[in-house]
Amino acid sequence: MSSTPSANWLTQESYNRLSAELENLKTNGRKEIAKRIEEAREEGDLKENGGYHAAKDEQGMMEARIRDLEEKLKNVEVREAPQSKGIVELGTVITANIFGDEETFLLANREFEQGTGDLDVYSGDSMLGAAILGLKIGEKTSYVAPNGKDIPVEIIAVNTYEG
Repeated sequence: MSSTPSANWLTQESYNRLSAELENLKTNGRKEIAKRIEEAREEGDLKENGGYHAAKDEQGMMEARIRDLEEKLKNVEVREAPQSKGIVELGTVITANIFGDEETFLLANREFEQGTGDLDVYSGDSMLGAAILGLKIGEKTSYVAPNGKDIPVEIIAVNTYEG
């Protein structure tokens, strides 16, 4: 097992949740959308059949999600979150003063989001995530928001994710 921080890791709980979602989409999801497409097809003229086109669009989005999940699960490392060493790294819970507001969030793969309750998840690739990776408690930085504003950030705490 690698000890190098990687953006492509999940806890066992998150891996299991995503695997179950994938299995459901590939079985029940595909059956359900095929049924809806067939029912809409039976309504007649496909050029003007809004239900048919909506179902086909949904099928395309579902197939894209299936491909995305298959790729993520094929290339993911399943492990526990790293123990906090007081340094911002992927898999840690960060408390930071961001533009004057104290916020607590998990810095991790966005696929964690559904399993974290009220805890927001920021990717290490996000502007905030990239700006704070490697910082220690008490250190300050800033990043430029999409609107061009400079957003100051101070790291208040770095804790182990207990998921």
